[in-house]
Amino acid sequence: MSDFFKSSSSSSSPSDMTAKKEAVMNGVRSEIALASAQELINKTNEKCFAKCIAKPGTSLSGSEETCLSRCLERYLETFNIISKTYSARLSREREQRQLNQI
Repeated sequence: MSDFFKSSSSSSSPSDMTAKKEAVMNGVRSEIALASAQELINKTNEKCFAKCIAKPGTSLSGSEETCLSRCLERYLETFNIISKTYSARLSREREQRQLNQI
């Protein structure tokens, strides 16, 4: 990665630099996505546990299992809706920027 930040030599074309920048950005996006997924899992565990488990014990009752399942489904459904909406927004903004550059 240190090569990326060095000044471009005569062998590096602008398209090479663009490809390197895009590769770095894709890596950053992947790391952000992973961190977001981990945060979602942690928050879901905290919230659903607090909501569904009145008295922690060695096993879950049927109602606790049902509550946890429904709670998790709601969180994941909400996350998916938000993710799709956000991705669509980013795509529209990216397209708009590209149109403005022409």
